[in-house]
Amino acid sequence: MSASSNERPPVDKVIADIADYTLNYKIESEPAWSTAHYCLLDTLGCGLEALTYPACTKLLGPVVPGTIVPNGAKVPGTPYQLDPVQAAFNIGTIIRWLDFNDTWLAAEWGHPSDNLGGILAVADWLSRTAVANGKPPLTMKAVLDGMIRAHEIQGVMALENSFNKVGLDHVLLVKIATTAVVGRLIGLNRDELINAVSLAFVDGHSLRTYRHSPNTGSRKSWAAGDATSRGVRLALMAKTGEMGYPSVLTAKTWGFYDVLFNGREFTFQRDYGSYVMENVLFKISFPAEFHSQTAVEAAMQLHQQLHSLGKTTDDIQKITIRTHEAAIRIIDKKGPLHNPADRDHCIQYMIAVPLLFGRLTAADYEDHIASDPRIDILRETMIATEDPQFTKDYHDPEKRSIANGLTIVLKDGTVLPEVVVEYPIGHKRRRKEGIPLLVEKYRINLARVFAAKQQKMILQASLDHKKLEALPVHEFVDLLV
Repeated sequence: MSASSNERPPVDKVIADIADYTLNYKIESEPAWSTAHYCLLDTLGCGLEALTYPACTKLLGPVVPGTIVPNGAKVPGTPYQLDPVQAAFNIGTIIRWLDFNDTWLAAEWGHPSDNLGGILAVADWLSRTAVANGKPPLTMKAVLDGMIRAHEIQGVMALENSFNKVGLDHVLLVKIATTAVVGRLIGLNRDELINAVSLAFVDGHSLRTYRHSPNTGSRKSWAAGDATSRGVRLALMAKTGEMGYPSVLTAKTWGFYDVLFNGREFTFQRDYGSYVMENVLFKISFPAEFHSQTAVEAAMQLHQQLHSLGKTTDDIQKITIRTHEAAIRIIDKKGPLHNPADRDHCIQYMIAVPLLFGRLTAADYEDHIASDPRIDILRETMIATEDPQFTKDYHDPEKRSIANGLTIVLKDGTVLPEVVVEYPIGHKRRRKEGIPLLVEKYRINLARVFAAKQQKMILQASLDHKKLEALPVHEFVDLLV
């Protein structure tokens, strides 16, 4: 047997492309900048709502209780000031806890705003440190810039490459995107950034075990916080001169493709730009796994129809859910549901609650609601079937629909007309309708945590795009603590 070559190979093109985009691309799309502004507001609002849940807040704070880091990053809605790695975990965890932030659906799905955990933590820390050293602070424009780039890296990689099909969780993409964008923020050069991104790929990666029956659990609510904080850690390590691994993807036997991707290389539908931020999906009305958003909207309409007919859910014999393949693979679920994380990944549960109550809120996943026996009775009446056209439109880059259709058959034989919703209210095609509701959601979430005077100060600083862009990061974050 001949010895294998120990010649250092050139850098994998996938990694070089990420580094070059992150460092060199000029963002000129006004829709991207505008959408990033609303994405920031919505993402922070989701985090503030999560602070009302003890299961979330028990995970927050420093690793060692009582630790305060001078010039460290502050965690919105809390008294914590932490090192940027732990701050990224805290911010990323509150953002993701209620499954209410933005979403990207393709061959892989995920939540690109999860990267804000690392971006905001590092930008805040850098801004405070700069001011302490007599230098100019970073402004919020740097945060919005980082969000657009992180959305693009995560989302473009997701278009053609399914990590869930090999059992890996989508937070792998959060780690990659955060590493790259944070690397830019802390001033890595091209070689250092390539090293950082290679470290992120060679890292251990999360299994999807915690998202699927029979193990669905609360880790899915902090996995992104874990991933974005790891991205910060790896970027900081690269800053020290830590070496990288140029063929981490393509190395025979030991590389990512051979070990974790069934020997296949990544494929790409488009170059990196600002497409993902422009087309990202907002969760505006319902804190529900995104493949069910249109099903919940249809169920809300059917709740009204039942009421107008003088009927209740007790009169339902059968419900057919016409849906797309990804929904069946992820959230079509029978049998007992053990916790809130289990319930917000069950399409039948997310249809039953609005049919019964005319609403779906984060509180509706808690035990006191789930114990209502009518929910499981309704779940048993439901059958989910794939519509191939729905699946095709889901993957079509010109449509990117997330369609669901519900048909109810009553016990007296009456068949209600099918209610089909193709595009959720957070879709690009419904931006004009959705943005005022998104801003109202933001206002409601601010009111959960802050007194009226502070709410007013935050709104004055954050609703105007140009004013927000120019605001020093640490001054903006100080308004939120």
